[in-house]
Amino acid sequence: MKRAMLSMTAVLLTAAAAACSPSPPDPARAGAQTAVGWTRPPVIARVERSGSTLIVTGVAEPEGRVVLRSDEGAAFAASADARGRFEIRLPAPPRHLLLRPEAQIGQEAAPSPDQLLILAGGQGPVAILRPGASTRRLDAAPSLGAIDSDEGMRLASGRVASGTARVEVQSGGETVEVLPDASGRWSIMLPPYDGPDEIRVAGRAFVWPGEAAPAPGLTVEQAGAGWRVRWSGPQGARQSTWLPATPAP
Repeated sequence: MKRAMLSMTAVLLTAAAAACSPSPPDPARAGAQTAVGWTRPPVIARVERSGSTLIVTGVAEPEGRVVLRSDEGAAFAASADARGRFEIRLPAPPRHLLLRPEAQIGQEAAPSPDQLLILAGGQGPVAILRPGASTRRLDAAPSLGAIDSDEGMRLASGRVASGTARVEVQSGGETVEVLPDASGRWSIMLPPYDGPDEIRVAGRAFVWPGEAAPAPGLTVEQAGAGWRVRWSGPQGARQSTWLPATPAP
């Protein structure tokens, strides 16, 4: 995680002058890719709530089996159709939950590097976490969707209306313009900071509360105007993610 973020800092030094940014994975584009003899991992596109049920949809290997697993042993599964579209229904969890998507074709299994974060009761942010990459919010997030951090390195990301102009991001006395991708998603490295730190995105102020304290397993706490999450990737690397709260309608 630290190495990945350090390399992304070098990218920022070049990208800031060109006003561009790395783009998060595009679920629609990922769903269109195929390869002979290769089982692609599932890509979660959205999570919707229907009463006390959460409906997870996305794309995977056509007619393959898709499984969402937690470290505690819970598993939810469904089969993809001939176009690779899948839908998995699960009850809103009573406590915070991290689910790892996995595709199964016969004896082959293809785990995804992503993890699906669902807060207790299905209330609050729903997000895709990926070690060394920006968090992808699936709920109606504000212009700043997340700040991922590890030992002082910070990666900010969000989504704006597609087709908009460059987004102005201010932090630590520095201002950088970033160009969203075709889906409106953007991400950019921020200067190291111990926190708390005010960050302005498209004119709106957010106060990052700092990193989550080291702790084993998944921890979620309310911090500032949002939620602070401490989690680990498949290789055990620890990462802290702050998810700003969605503004009230």
